[in-house]
Amino acid sequence: MKITFLGATQEVTGSKYLIEDNGTKILVDCGLFQGDKELRRRNGDKFPVEPSSIDAIVLTHAHIDHTGYIPALVKDGFRGAIYCSKATYQLSSIMLLDSGRVQEKEATDLPLYTEKDAEYALQFFKVVDYDTIVNIGTSLKVTLIRSGHILGSAFVILSDGKQTLTFSGDLGRPDQLTMKSPPYLEKTDFLVIESTYGDRLHEQGDSIKELGHIVNETVEKGGVLIIPSFAVSRTQTILYALYRLKEKNAIPKVPIFLDSPMAIRVTDLFCDFKSELTLPSRLCDDIFDVATYTSTAKKSKKIDTLKHSAIIIAGSGMVTGGRVLHHLKAFISDAKNTILFVGFQAEGTGGRALVEGAKEIKIHDKLYNVRAEIKRINTLSGHADYNEILEWLSHFQNSPKKVFVTHGEIEASRSLQKKMEERFGWTVVIPKYLESFDLD
Repeated sequence: MKITFLGATQEVTGSKYLIEDNGTKILVDCGLFQGDKELRRRNGDKFPVEPSSIDAIVLTHAHIDHTGYIPALVKDGFRGAIYCSKATYQLSSIMLLDSGRVQEKEATDLPLYTEKDAEYALQFFKVVDYDTIVNIGTSLKVTLIRSGHILGSAFVILSDGKQTLTFSGDLGRPDQLTMKSPPYLEKTDFLVIESTYGDRLHEQGDSIKELGHIVNETVEKGGVLIIPSFAVSRTQTILYALYRLKEKNAIPKVPIFLDSPMAIRVTDLFCDFKSELTLPSRLCDDIFDVATYTSTAKKSKKIDTLKHSAIIIAGSGMVTGGRVLHHLKAFISDAKNTILFVGFQAEGTGGRALVEGAKEIKIHDKLYNVRAEIKRINTLSGHADYNEILEWLSHFQNSPKKVFVTHGEIEASRSLQKKMEERFGWTVVIPKYLESFDLD
């Protein structure tokens, strides 16, 4: 087997890994580059491999940095099967169409792809059950194993009959509020491991209690709490935490708005996959009734006229687009309000600027003073931190021949590389963009 790294190299977006074996070509993940303009420009570059020559795509999960380039690849000639879990297919059906609309809206020239392109691409998806072997080409076998990052997320295990290559995708965390813990794996010859939090530890603490404290502080000031949130899993975790707080009468009775059409659609199907969740089955639907869903633009705009406290959950989670931008324009310059971040903020995003103390932010070509209080809850991440990654790795019974560290900013990847070498004595490599390795 041969592996070529087409993305997520010393960065956290654009996951694409090309596997070649006996004339068969498989792409594991097919994500968009996101973040700063220089990185996003890669999306418009000629794809390094002729799309029509790729036999199949296998997906670890539905996040756009792992799936968002699929419609462009299909548009340019890819006609193979796209293998994924059932939940990943359901989520991709929502997220890729949304991504197509965003591409159309934000394009200064021709969009990378359209909503119709995304809809066309969905016909190539093939749902695979967890723990089921799929044969691709003459020699490759693929298995998906539930990984606990988001609904439908999976470890991808490739085998050519002689060696195995495992992709962690985005590694989930143990003891999450809504998702089941990732299972341990015992063996692989080669491993591709993410490093989003390779140089950091998540704060320990009661995230529900912390959220309640922030809600109460904001309401006491007469302010509005805005939570930029990712549509998949993070939004549902926040809704669950608010449900728990309301059940205990631990927060005041203020309106809660879920103002993200995509997050609303995701939330509607969340309880269809109870086997992947820690939530009590009998309460699943009740939990997500805690908020008022504002599906239309008219209802969304009405929120910004509020003269009383409220909680607004809106995308995008990194403040790179979506309805949250309109809410920030309305509320970010008032000191009584709070902006609460509940997830990773990549370089080059509005969210990263705010959590690093920006005094002003440009939204829709206009500068706004940042007077609202900027808060973070660092206990809700769906990505394992470096201790959790090392704990997961410690269960391998035999040392992998080589480990490739990807999906992390360079400092995070180097930090995890060093920790793995010191603790396990493994051969650990941080691949460069377009770098290839023969897996012998």
